Formats: sequence, structure tokens, C-alpha cells
Amino acid sequence: MFQTTRRRLALWYTVVTAVLLLLFATGIYLYVRTLTIERVDDTLKHAIQVVERYLVIEKVDPQEGKYRVNIEASFRNNNDPVDDDRVDVEWFSASGKLLWSTFDDPANLPLRLHPRAQTVHLSGDRLLRQVIQKVEKERYLLGYLRVSHPWFEVTKPIRQLSLDLTLTVLLMLVCTAAIGWFLSGIAIEPVRNSYQSLKQFTADASHELRNPIATILTNVEMALSYAESQPDLKQKQLVVIQRLAKRLGHLVDDLLFLARSDSGIVQTEAQALPLDALLIEVIEEQKTIAEQKEIALFLTIIEPDENMVEDMELFTVRGDWEQLARLFTNTIANAIEYSLPTASDRDLSVEVELKSLVKERSSHLQIKIKDNGKGIAESDLPYIFDRFYRIEPYNNNRATRGRSGAGLGLAIARAIVENHRGQIIVDSKLGRGTTFTITLPSYEKS
Repeated sequence: MFQTTRRRLALWYTVVTAVLLLLFATGIYLYVRTLTIERVDDTLKHAIQVVERYLVIEKVDPQEGKYRVNIEASFRNNNDPVDDDRVDVEWFSASGKLLWSTFDDPANLPLRLHPRAQTVHLSGDRLLRQVIQKVEKERYLLGYLRVSHPWFEVTKPIRQLSLDLTLTVLLMLVCTAAIGWFLSGIAIEPVRNSYQSLKQFTADASHELRNPIATILTNVEMALSYAESQPDLKQKQLVVIQRLAKRLGHLVDDLLFLARSDSGIVQTEAQALPLDALLIEVIEEQKTIAEQKEIALFLTIIEPDENMVEDMELFTVRGDWEQLARLFTNTIANAIEYSLPTASDRDLSVEVELKSLVKERSSHLQIKIKDNGKGIAESDLPYIFDRFYRIEPYNNNRATRGRSGAGLGLAIARAIVENHRGQIIVDSKLGRGTTFTITLPSYEKS
């Protein structure tokens, strides 16, 4: 499928370029041809002016104002045509009779007056470019001058140009086809990656949805089968169904949020809010879970310098309370989940640190979420923000899909940070713990 699309893209590149090159080459050809013909016409007109200037005109009858041209005196020095331009001269009487010519074998062409230069056909494929002009003396017609230029000498440079343009266009088309194939490969690569990601996303979402749905159907069937004989069992099955339905609802909400985030239609109710108060609220919610796992969870707030306080609201950001609460809930819950007991006797803890800093000449708030658990393997770090990607905490940090949680928490966290024009990075070492660093722009006074 992608190869076919790539071939079509390369073909379209080549076809469009071919059309443009042909138009360009045709324009160049017509332009040069027109200039060449105009040059030849100007040469012929100039030749007529020169010949006319050297005509020896004699009076035949002064009383009646009749004149004649002395042919021998006029053309004795013009028996040979000009070699460079190959111009031939012919002199006709007033009645149209040929009296003198530089042609070795003059063609019996009729004398046809034309205001502009014209091309005439001789025997075979021989062509001439000609200009004819009347010669008068005091309104007395003396005769006609006709100058000619071989057409093949006119078209010789044009034919050479045509050949050069054809070879150039063919060479450029070959290069364009090769470049088009290369560029189409580059253009199709993001589509290929998106398609693969979509396939993986669809497979993972189907897997995450299939198990709860199958369990719900099983419990419904059991509840219906033992509805009358075992009412207590029915009640337990309904509780399980309710729990699984909530889990499905959360999963669908997460998928919907990510889909909207990808489409850029996430509605953010931006307002100035105190980030320290938000973190205190989130930590209070997560503290019970941390205590159950014997993990110390605490918040450290580093007071900013006095000169920084003057330029900004203290620990205030502009954002959506619900989304930011979800961001820190996901990251703190992730730190608690993977702060699992190790072989060492050290106490497990999760520390949340909030401080102000100046980054790229603007004020920011930095939140670090540090744990001293098992850490994350270096091979897994590039993928922890991918959707449905999870790390198995009980098996040497092996990445898995399908254990507790859907593997969307960190993906949602990154999407929320990006929606708030922030940044999230992670640093972790096996056996030493993990640190998530979130940077958000501060809300500055207007």
C-alpha cells in the first residue's frame, strides 16, 4: 500500500515537473526563434538600405523626370554575397523583370510585394527568407530590390537549441524522478509511522476493552443463572460489574482525552491558579495510598528570591485546575506504584519539590517528583510516555501491556503539559529511583 502511494507521489512529482519543464523549454525555444528571425530580418533590411545607397541613378529624360539605374556601375563591387550572413541580392525592373542577381542559379520566383519579410519555398526542401522593397526617385519607380537569406542558416542555431533543450529536459526529468522517489519516501514515512501507531493503538485499545467486557458478560450470565437460588452471589456479581463498568468508563475517558488532544480540540479553562495549593490537595488525596504501601509522601516548597516575586505571582500558573490536578495525580500515583520494596533496607519515599526559576529570560515553575524505588531501565525510558506502555515492576522492569492500569497515565500527563506550553522530562537509574521534572510557565503580572 505504501509502496503504491510512494510510486504515485513520485510519478506526480515527475509529471508536474515535466509539464513545467516543457512549458519553460517551449517558451525559451519560441523566444530564441523569434529573436533569431528578427535578427535575420533586420540584417536583410539593412542590406537593402546599403545596396540602395550605392545605386547609381541616371536621368533619361530630364524634362519628363525619367530615371534609370546603371546596373554595371551599381553592382560591380557587389557580385559576391556576404559570407557571414549569406545575403543574396536581386534587382528587378519596374515591370518585374529580373535584371541582376548574386544567385548562381536564380530561381524564377514571382515578385510579390510584402510589407514584411516572408519565407518562400524553392524546389525540394529549400527555403529562403526574403525582403522586397520598391526603389523610387522623385516618385518615379526605378525597380525593385530583393534580398534573400537561406532559411537553413536561420534554423541551424534553433535546431541546435531544440536539441540542447530536449537533452536538458530529459536529464532533468530523470533527476526529478530520482529526487521525487527520494522525497516521496521521506513524505510517506510519517504516514507509515502514524499508520503503524494507529494499528498498535487499535490493538492495545481492543485488548484493554476486551477483558473487562468479557468479564462483565461472564458475571452477567452468572448473575442471571443463579438469580433465584443464590441472591448473595447475584449481589457480588453486580458489585463486580459496577467496578468493571467504572474501569471501562475511565478508560474511555482517557482515550477520548488523548484523541481530543491529538486533534487540538481539548478545551482548557485557563485561569490563574495557585500551584502550591493544587499540589497540597493532590498529595492529601494520594497520601492514604502511599501510607498503605509504607511510602513516605511529602511536599517541599522552595521560596523564591525577592526580585523574582516582584515580577510574578507567587507559585501561580495560568491553566486548567482539573487538567493540572490530573497531571500531578498521574505522575505522583506512578511514583507510588513503582516505589516497590527492594533488597535494601532503605525507607521508600516520594518527594514532590516546587520551586521558581528563570528559564530563557522568563519565569517558570519547576515541579520535581522523585522516588527512591527500583527505577526504570534505560531501554524503557524512551517509551514510558507511549500509550499502553507499562513496565512490569515485579520482573526486572520488563515492559508489558495488560497489567494494572491501562498504561495511559503518563501519555495523558505529557499531553496536559504540552497543552499548558510546558515540558516534562524523566531521569531514572535502576536501583536508585526515578525523577520526573515538569516545567510550566509562571503567571506574570500584566
